[in-house]
Amino acid sequence: MSLLAAIAMAAAIQSATIAQTVQTELEAPGPMGPLRGTLLSPASRGAPVVLIVPGSGPTNRNGDGPNGLHTSTYQLLAEGLLSRGIASVRIDKRGMFGSASAIPDANDVTLQDYASDVHSWTATIRKRTGVSCVWVLGHSEGGLVALKAAQDSHDICGLILVATAGRPLGQVLREQLRSNPANAAILDNAMSILESLEAGHAVDATRIDPLLLPLFGPQIQRFLMSELTLDPATLLAGYTKPVLIMQGMRDLQVAPENAQRLKQADPRAELVFLPDANHVLKAVHTPDRSENLAAYTDPHLPLANNVVDAISTFVKNSTSDRQ
Repeated sequence: MSLLAAIAMAAAIQSATIAQTVQTELEAPGPMGPLRGTLLSPASRGAPVVLIVPGSGPTNRNGDGPNGLHTSTYQLLAEGLLSRGIASVRIDKRGMFGSASAIPDANDVTLQDYASDVHSWTATIRKRTGVSCVWVLGHSEGGLVALKAAQDSHDICGLILVATAGRPLGQVLREQLRSNPANAAILDNAMSILESLEAGHAVDATRIDPLLLPLFGPQIQRFLMSELTLDPATLLAGYTKPVLIMQGMRDLQVAPENAQRLKQADPRAELVFLPDANHVLKAVHTPDRSENLAAYTDPHLPLANNVVDAISTFVKNSTSDRQ
């Protein structure tokens, strides 16, 4: 075959692939306006669908944010799943980005609100695609949202918990704050604030050290109080549907022990460790911290090996078991 013929054939294959793909803006009902996301799917109906629930803070449907986060992790996940014949919907959280009109104040939320949005999305996806249920992938804090949503939903096929904490948030925050010697001067204040929030009592800004306002500011305390009441392992222990737990071994934010605790809560769950994946699932091949953090700002860096394969294998095998 000549070079020109080979190029023409490659172009034809690419055009056929594009023609067989559906990418469209999707809307689900929100409290005061629509929630918005992107559906990426094979053109033929019947493919399993994965709803990708983003992590904490102002993280958009692609895995990027205004605070310097630029990973395209969720977009890369969606594209990887599509190449395995699996559809996905990646979403903007209520009050943010495309879902900005859903509520006036993006900070005026609880974790239960986000779980309710998952229910709205699964119902919308089922109606749009015709699937009987939706797989929910929660990344980081999104894993806790997924766990909460799954407690009272028949629309969810099963869970994919990626870089998800296995302990209550209060324990995690205490450990993180105490592990940094630079926090010595504000540690007592931080512990006092945590105790108040765990008891359901808001803390006035005048009682919060300015250095702690980004973590404990009054505008986010309602959300923090809703999250501090939950133990992810306890939520998982009562869950009976298929679960995949995925944990990067180069994750600087969620240690591997969290995945082990989740596995202990649900011994039937499948546990996959990713040797060279960091918190945003990017490939990091050395223990160098600067290399790890640089991956948070490089959308062109690929996902770590086995991320997409492990998810697609789990979804396809579990879908077959259901039929």
